[in-house]
Amino acid sequence: MHIDVLLFASVRDAVGQRRLAVATPEGDTVEQLLQRLVSDYPKLAGHTGTLMAAVNQEYAPRATVLHDGDEVAFIPPVSGGSDAL
Repeated sequence: MHIDVLLFASVRDAVGQRRLAVATPEGDTVEQLLQRLVSDYPKLAGHTGTLMAAVNQEYAPRATVLHDGDEVAFIPPVSGGSDAL
């Protein structure tokens, strides 16, 4: 099946692209997709523990089963901002 993957911030930097088209076996989960990406892009390994995932623009647990045509976004934790008012 075909999955569109969106990558943000440090995850995008680790992969070198902000969007990927990935072919995965039927029934794969978000976690299995992420592990496949780590295998293809080893720099991702240091990010996996803190990533949030969204499937079709809704936050989803890593056990979520994917379907053909799904869009999966991997989002690192957000930090920063300004203390000044």
